[in-house]
Amino acid sequence: MSSDVSRATRDANESPVVENGARVGYAIVGVLHLLIGYIAVKVAWGIGGGSTSADQSGALSTLSSSGTGKALLWVAVVGFALLAVWNVTEGAISHGETSDRVKLVAKGVMYAFFAWTAFKVVALGSGGSSEKQTEDVTASLMGSPAGQVLVGALGLVVLGIAGYHVYKGWKKKFLEDLVGHPGDWAVQAGRAGYIAKGVALAVVGVFFLIAAVQHDADKAQGLDGALKTLKEASFGPVLLTVVALGIAAYGVYSFARARYARL
Repeated sequence: MSSDVSRATRDANESPVVENGARVGYAIVGVLHLLIGYIAVKVAWGIGGGSTSADQSGALSTLSSSGTGKALLWVAVVGFALLAVWNVTEGAISHGETSDRVKLVAKGVMYAFFAWTAFKVVALGSGGSSEKQTEDVTASLMGSPAGQVLVGALGLVVLGIAGYHVYKGWKKKFLEDLVGHPGDWAVQAGRAGYIAKGVALAVVGVFFLIAAVQHDADKAQGLDGALKTLKEASFGPVLLTVVALGIAAYGVYSFARARYARL
């Protein structure tokens, strides 16, 4: 039985449908990051009232506002779902380090969540607010035994991920995820993108720590809250614009990753 499961897992992982679908998923990631960058620039300069969240939920809602966008959302559902399948199966059959396998499975879960969120937006008309989801998760953790410690630990984990993003971008470690050289334009976009995402995640991590210290789940913020907080800093609009352009650059890199990803 275990050999049958292993064989089925490997077959799924190596299926052309899964691999090509995963590449489509990376391209959709690119589209969403371009939209998030665009929304963040509008937030930075007070264009359009700032009612749209500068995060995944805001990007998905923006796509759903047109017929073409809705069609693209269905593509996103499939692409994210197949990205989830590839990451989970790769984590299951990989002979690499345990930490790398766990990271692959975690990414698979994340992409499955993205697929479900995109499905809710296109099929049900609402995917929910990412900020509300962040607060709800924080409140659940805070209500458990040692809740403040758990929320604080989550903040430190997010800060660690943020630091790794900056390191991965600065040292161009993301090239290890690719087969072949994607071109200088993609390398520069990847560097800017990973560093910008690291900066935004660092702010998210700090918010979790503040929520833990003050025992207040409402203090926790997701990407939208982090970006809007950057706007309130010194030279905030300029700083937020720089980060927004970096996030958009990650979107550009994602298109190269769609072609060159090591699958």
